[in-house]
Amino acid sequence: MKSMHLVVKLEKLLIGVTYKSVCLTFQEVLLFEHFVHRQIKREYAIEMKKIVQNTENLSVREAMVTDIIIGKNDNVEGVHTFFGMNFYASSVILTTGTFMSGKIWVGRRTSMPAGRAGEAASHGLTENLQHLGFETDRLKTGTPARVDCRTVDFSVLEPQHGDEEVSWFSFDPDLHIEREQMCCYLTRTTKSTHELIKENLLETPTYGGWVEAKGPRYCPSIEDKIVRFQDKESHQIFLEPEGRNVPELYVQGFSTGLPERLQLPLLRTLPGLENCSMLRPAYAVEYDYLPAHQCFRSLMTKRIEGLFFSGQINGTTGYEEAAAQGIISGINAARHADGKSLIILERESSYIGTLIDDLVTKDLREPYRMLTSRSEHRLLLRSDNADSRLTPLGREIGLIDDRRWKLYQDKQARILEEKKRLKTVRISGGDLAADVSLLSGQPVKDSSTLESLLKKPHVQYKLLDKHGFGNQCLSKMEKECVEIDIKYEGFIIRQQSQLQLMVHQQHRPLPEDLDYSSMTTLSLEAREKLAKVRPQTIGQASRVGGVSPADITALLIILETNRRQAQEQKRRQMLTSVMVESDQGPNFPVTQALSS
Repeated sequence: MKSMHLVVKLEKLLIGVTYKSVCLTFQEVLLFEHFVHRQIKREYAIEMKKIVQNTENLSVREAMVTDIIIGKNDNVEGVHTFFGMNFYASSVILTTGTFMSGKIWVGRRTSMPAGRAGEAASHGLTENLQHLGFETDRLKTGTPARVDCRTVDFSVLEPQHGDEEVSWFSFDPDLHIEREQMCCYLTRTTKSTHELIKENLLETPTYGGWVEAKGPRYCPSIEDKIVRFQDKESHQIFLEPEGRNVPELYVQGFSTGLPERLQLPLLRTLPGLENCSMLRPAYAVEYDYLPAHQCFRSLMTKRIEGLFFSGQINGTTGYEEAAAQGIISGINAARHADGKSLIILERESSYIGTLIDDLVTKDLREPYRMLTSRSEHRLLLRSDNADSRLTPLGREIGLIDDRRWKLYQDKQARILEEKKRLKTVRISGGDLAADVSLLSGQPVKDSSTLESLLKKPHVQYKLLDKHGFGNQCLSKMEKECVEIDIKYEGFIIRQQSQLQLMVHQQHRPLPEDLDYSSMTTLSLEAREKLAKVRPQTIGQASRVGGVSPADITALLIILETNRRQAQEQKRRQMLTSVMVESDQGPNFPVTQALSS
């Protein structure tokens, strides 16, 4: 095989690909958590396994990795397994999930080494990484019980239907295959639920004092909800089918660390579950991770060249967070093996860029979830324009084939032409104008363009379709793009202008050899944090916890002073060189040499 990278997937084998066969495009990778997570999680796993097993030039081997093989120049050379085998590669990705020294708890007294129920933990790798100089820590998460749908009384539950109009995760119309939507159901905790939890809090590993690792802030256990929000009389619980052909229901929002003997009585306090059967108990899991400030934004580690970390090993939780890191580390591991430059998604370019920048910049000590509010530029980072933001980069690095590229170009051309049409077509009076006035509460002037109508509040493109002024050649997704671009044009232009002003300074690179400890004009905390994280740009430095705006100003002054000193030193070296040459050879004006 011309180029190869080794994917060490200790959680489960999801995807391992050579460079030219990455299966997810950038714009799809962040859009499928619930799609994968519940209703087709099993189907997705089966489908991806088929793809992996049938991908040309890809070999799959299962083993427990215990050591990273390091070369003479602090570069990765492969991995060593528990059974003594060596696998050699110039790029290695660790995606350890919850398996690295994992331990699951069901109650405070019952625990066992495992990364997931029924699957062994990985041992030895943490110690090897510590020996190599990496910092490690512990996190925890949990999973709720599964119940048998045949024992649930759905008649008393509130159905939670999917969207009537199907939205697609992919921009490729060939992949838009409609299937029957499966329904989730809503129930709620009761007074009995809360009383049972309060009476047995010390039976959980967290409140019993057996586990101190931090859990995810945004996915708390049911006991955490009861303790933190004591003013709430009830909490929503969602029942989600695990698949189309299995009886398991996932009890979303009801993860717990209570002993198994208490879990069934607890489930039966929920309306509709009074007679339910529990197929699998809930459990908590704690595991090792490596704070991601030890990685560059390419997700390659700073200590070992060619070693990449991805997923929960970096301190994240959630499917889309893992997928986002997976595609970037996979691309970069392959490019590193091919001797190509690594790609970095800037913070303002995408949510993937924001996620990775947060991970490698901030000293995170709890499982990280990607929220839209974490981006300062979220008006520009929308699902409708994900392809226009990232497909050109995908094409540039060889991930978008000719067919997909033509689809993208044709779509952009149709959107552009439609926006031009809406700027030129005008109406005066009529039913459309009357409906626009009614919906927006604003008058419609004579000879108004369709664009101006679409900018009014509560007016959507489908109103143009209703009155015969829409473009039937456009897809629903394309109409949505047109509407958003027009309706929010002023806000989008303003944020783009703000971004342009900021980008030049924010992207200013920081030399790798900066000695922060000697910068006495910076606060002591800033010197310590910057020396630990070693940011690559001024923007990244400004987001390091403990670094103030005054520290950034002082750092900019130091950089400018260093630049001028280097420039002066270079000028003196040139002058010295010219004077030496003039002493040894024919006369030559020094000023002319310097100016040239």
